[in-house]
Amino acid sequence: MADAADTLFGVESIALPQGGPLYLQLKRWIEDAVHRGAIKPGDALPSERDLAARVDMSRVTVRKAVQHLVREGVLVQRHGSGTYVAPQPSRVEQSLSQLTSFAEDMARRGMAVRSEWLDRGLYPPSPEETVTLGLSSADSVARVARLRISGDVPLAIERAALSASILPDPEAIGTSLYAHLEKSGNRPVRAIQRIRAVSLDEEDAKLLEVSPGAASLHIERISYLASGRVVEFTRSVYRGDTYDFVAELRLGDGRRPGR
Repeated sequence: MADAADTLFGVESIALPQGGPLYLQLKRWIEDAVHRGAIKPGDALPSERDLAARVDMSRVTVRKAVQHLVREGVLVQRHGSGTYVAPQPSRVEQSLSQLTSFAEDMARRGMAVRSEWLDRGLYPPSPEETVTLGLSSADSVARVARLRISGDVPLAIERAALSASILPDPEAIGTSLYAHLEKSGNRPVRAIQRIRAVSLDEEDAKLLEVSPGAASLHIERISYLASGRVVEFTRSVYRGDTYDFVAELRLGDGRRPGR
């Protein structure tokens, strides 16, 4: 029996969405087929030669569409085997209105998570860390970096910097940085976050098991104690195909529009 990909790409007429370069038309058509389940994770795509003949395009155009989908994590290429629809990880919703740790956030969803330590140590502060954390050149900064994983899927890379006076022994952190800070009365009570879309560099893409250039969310967070002192400066990278950030918005003065 032919699989879904054979059936889909074997139809007599393929109607590509109109508008834009040909490679983008093919890219959008394959994306739509994946999203509506016409081709499923693990299904193999036809070879470049067969697909080019099927859609009446050059192999260069087909290759460009496929390469874009590989970079975005929709497709995956296996050397010597072919191109396949990539596994589609479950998406995680995270509120932007609550200051919680990754471990706490995932526990509320009943998701089993673990971390792999990438770095834990005391270092001379960078100029950015010196300014943000209010340090002097003679102070030390504690840096902790972790790869956050749910099941077998890496979700995010977190890189936090704190004054060594707040975190003198980074090796003592257990599963949660915030739980550790709470023991010494240094858990942050508020934070300012800035979020922007970035393309993953080779190093972070390898850690997150996606292709270099794949879409991601870069979050920079500055967290404060009740006294107003900056306690944490964190830069995190989240996989764009696994996270949805949700915020509740209210009208500023509580009045209805037009009044």
